[in-house]
Amino acid sequence: MARAIWKGAISFGLVHIPVALVSATTRQGVDFDWLDQRSMEPVGYKRVNKVTGKEVSKEHIAKGVQYEKGRYVVLSEEEIRSAHPASTQTIDIFSFVDSHEVPLQNIDTPYFLAPDKRGEKVYALLRETLVSTGKVALANVILHTKQHLAVLLPMDAALALVMLRWPSEVRSIDQLELPSAVTSAKLEKRELDMAKRLVKDMSGSWQPDEYRDTFEEKIMQLVEQKAREGKIADVEGVGEEEGRRSADIIDLTDLLKRSLGGKAKEKKPAPAKSSSKKTPAKSASPATKKSATRK
Repeated sequence: MARAIWKGAISFGLVHIPVALVSATTRQGVDFDWLDQRSMEPVGYKRVNKVTGKEVSKEHIAKGVQYEKGRYVVLSEEEIRSAHPASTQTIDIFSFVDSHEVPLQNIDTPYFLAPDKRGEKVYALLRETLVSTGKVALANVILHTKQHLAVLLPMDAALALVMLRWPSEVRSIDQLELPSAVTSAKLEKRELDMAKRLVKDMSGSWQPDEYRDTFEEKIMQLVEQKAREGKIADVEGVGEEEGRRSADIIDLTDLLKRSLGGKAKEKKPAPAKSSSKKTPAKSASPATKKSATRK
C-alpha cells in the first residue's frame, strides 16, 4: 500500500473506524528550472522590497492583511497560530446526503481511505451502507492545521475522501449572466436528433490507458534528442548540493537532508591555498519557493 499521509478515525454517532489516508493522485509534468541565458547560472527567488528594490532578509518579513487600500493590519506568528483550529485525528461525519447533491464545482482533492488497526469489518459496513442507501457522508477533517469540508463516498471495494471547496470559495453560475438565447433556446427536433445520433456514434467507454499528456511526452523526447546531440549546457556558479535542487522537491525529509548536507559543507574550513578563490554565490532560497513564484 502507498505511504499513509495521515492516520486517524472516521467518527459518526458511536461508530469509530480507524483509517489511514492515502493520496489518490500524483503530480506529473515537466520541471522547468530558471536559468540566466547569458551565463547559464540558476535564477533563484529573492524577497524584494517593491518600493526600494532592495532585498529583505527573512527576519525582517512581517505578515499583514490589507484592510484598506494601502493600509495593512500586521499579525504576529503567534496570532496566526491561535486562529488555526485545534488539531484532531478524526473525520467527523455530520450528515449524510444524496450523492448527486454535491456540486461538481465544489470537488477539490481526492484521497483513498484504508482500514487501520483491525477496523476492516466496520469499514466494510460503512461502505456497504453508503452503497445500499445511495448516500455520501459530509464531514469535517483537519489536515496540517487546516480545516477542510469533505465528502466520504464508496469507490469499488474502498472508501474515498474527497476534499471540498468551501461554498464561499465557489462562484455562482449566475455570474455568467447567460443570455436568453442560451437559457431559452429554441431548438428544432431535427437538430436534436442529429446531435443525439452523433453522440451515439462517438460513444465509448472510459479507457484511462489511452489518455496521455502529449506535451510532456514531446518535451521529454526533445530533451533526449538534444542530449544525444550534445546540446547540453553546463550550469555554472552553484555547488554540487545546490546543483541537484529542483522545483519538484516536495518531500520534507529529503529537503531537510539536503539542507543539512549543505550546512555541513559550509562549516568545513577552506584550505589555505584556496582562500583567494572566489566562493560560489549562495542560492537566495530553496527551489520550492522559486517554483511557487511561477504559478
